[in-house]
Amino acid sequence: MTIHLVNRAINDEELEGRFAPVFKKIAAGAVERERNRTLPLEEIKLLKETGFGALRVPVELGGLGASLRQTFDLLIALAAADSNLPQALRAHFNLVEDLRLNKDETVRSRWLRAIADGALIGVAVTELGVGAVDRYRTAVTSEGADLRLNGTKYYTTGTLYADHLIVAADQNGKRVSVLIDANQSGVSVRDDWDGFGQRLTASGTAEFRNVEIPGDRILGPGYGTEGRVFGTAHVQLVLLATLAGIARRAGADTADWIRQRTRTFTHATADLPRNDPLVQQVIGRLSAAAFGARAAVLAAVDELARTLDGRHQDPQQLDASELAAAQAQVVVIKLVLDATTELFEVGGASLSSERLAIDRHWRNARTVASHNPVNFKLRAIGAHELNDEALPYAWSAGVRPARQQSS
Repeated sequence: MTIHLVNRAINDEELEGRFAPVFKKIAAGAVERERNRTLPLEEIKLLKETGFGALRVPVELGGLGASLRQTFDLLIALAAADSNLPQALRAHFNLVEDLRLNKDETVRSRWLRAIADGALIGVAVTELGVGAVDRYRTAVTSEGADLRLNGTKYYTTGTLYADHLIVAADQNGKRVSVLIDANQSGVSVRDDWDGFGQRLTASGTAEFRNVEIPGDRILGPGYGTEGRVFGTAHVQLVLLATLAGIARRAGADTADWIRQRTRTFTHATADLPRNDPLVQQVIGRLSAAAFGARAAVLAAVDELARTLDGRHQDPQQLDASELAAAQAQVVVIKLVLDATTELFEVGGASLSSERLAIDRHWRNARTVASHNPVNFKLRAIGAHELNDEALPYAWSAGVRPARQQSS
């Protein structure tokens, strides 16, 4: 992959020219992939070849140098083409931001240049049971002079599409992030995600069996960092961008279907559905929901950009971006779930045809919205506003109880 920019960031028009044809091609096969559960491997390859993963890599390191707002607007557009893809790339874009802020210039330059050359990063963090909230069972251990990684991770979104994986692990009682190659001996990834939505995100199980770890692949706490971190807002906003894209595609698909439809109900108010004021009202609501979702996401992204541009990670600004992401989550989820439910009011049972796969919009939206349930965020926002309670950043939500000692 070669990106040709003359020491300047790419502008909106150049981004549109580069990626609009890519998204159009991805969208063309989305329904067939959904029906057949065909992983979008070729689509991921196309995104790599056109530099999508290098959007936020600085120009001087070979990337496109896009702004955070430009990047998230493109994630919304990608989600409209295929909502599985931005979620699958969520960890990748989060790691890029981590690397941009990394104070070790050797690490920063090495991996951002690799990403500029097309590398994608997946994630393996979540564990079941006590390991999810207390201490990771996945561990880095020493065997003489060698370091080895062993453990099992679940919901490893995007791992099947990645060249490298960030694995959260325990090393002598401390949390660390380990960056491994996806094709290393001992690494096994299964596409066993059985959710009814977002079926092609490769959110399956990853196993690590005696994987050899070079010392320079231990990157510090990373995903195990406690306290205020920008990453919780960032990964949430990728999900919200996905929802905004789903709303955009749901509205477009429903409108296209209505334009071609000639059959209607005996008690309808017009001979053609497209001329029916009640149908027009639903389409209007879908259009407004897509607009509102995008606006809310980008407003929160602008707040996050102020956090990242500061580089010193000011606590008050971190709180501002975390609060904005939480508020946007409440707004966007309501808009998109309502819209993808109401769209079925325009066409009767024929709109539920598996051939159309219109139902994927609700299924995908409902699945994405299930991450970090809204009720928990509403309570956190209210407690913060009323009592100045700390916001629930990942890995530090509330006060974690002390570990119980075995008797």
